[in-house]
Amino acid sequence: MRGARPLSPQKPASGKLLLRVPTEIHGGAIVAAQATGKSLNQWANEVLQHAAQPG
Repeated sequence: MRGARPLSPQKPASGKLLLRVPTEIHGGAIVAAQATGKSLNQWANEVLQHAAQPG
């Protein structure tokens, strides 16, 4: 969008994120992380990083 300013958080992020998700999603995320040989935290960090990239 031409002339649009980039969005930023209203306050600084702490680096901690608590999510409440259905058990099926939580279980699926655990399986996906295990399949890549990563911890759930490492896997979620990469997924969120990819999702948060502009464009």
